[in-house]
Amino acid sequence: MNRVYVVFYSMYGHVWRMAEAVASGASDVADTEIGLYRVPELVPEAALAQSGALEAQKAFAHVPVIEPEQLAEADAIIFGTPTRFGNMAAQMRNFLDRTGKLWLSGALVGKVGSVFASTATQHGGQETTITGFHTTLLHHGMVIVGVPYSETRLLEMGEITGGTPYGATTLAGGDGSRMPTENELGIARFQGRHVAGVSARLKRGAVV
Repeated sequence: MNRVYVVFYSMYGHVWRMAEAVASGASDVADTEIGLYRVPELVPEAALAQSGALEAQKAFAHVPVIEPEQLAEADAIIFGTPTRFGNMAAQMRNFLDRTGKLWLSGALVGKVGSVFASTATQHGGQETTITGFHTTLLHHGMVIVGVPYSETRLLEMGEITGGTPYGATTLAGGDGSRMPTENELGIARFQGRHVAGVSARLKRGAVV
């Protein structure tokens, strides 16, 4: 069985919707088991309530919170994070900073890693967030997989859309009111399917 974990942080639900699409795509690959998890929240509940995030997070409050050691169970891990000034969110950074024991034991070496993200604006650091995230995955010895241009939605020019060869992305808008479009969700589904397919072939010992 090919085991794919989708591990995300979402404040207002944008990354959560992308995570659902990624998981849906991964589930299309035969003999694949999907695990959908969120990382722990660090913002105090009062602050979340004041910003409106507490209400938004009720939509995915049922998703279990993952512990770092659980990552070792997966054959592939697809991480999702919002962008904070061109970098991953503190919640995701904190979670990754707790994976030292996995690094020391080499528990993630050879596993497939991939990343998707959201930003407020078109030029809000989608690519720097994902490629910066890759540095941590490389330290863990993971095999990084992105979104190749065989996914033709990356070439969409008729609308404003996220989507990069490094990973699926979405744009939340300055006030957070914009939710992922069908083009962006389609790229996310492709990423999930592609990563799960690569992982399955590696697990079988085949050439990718």
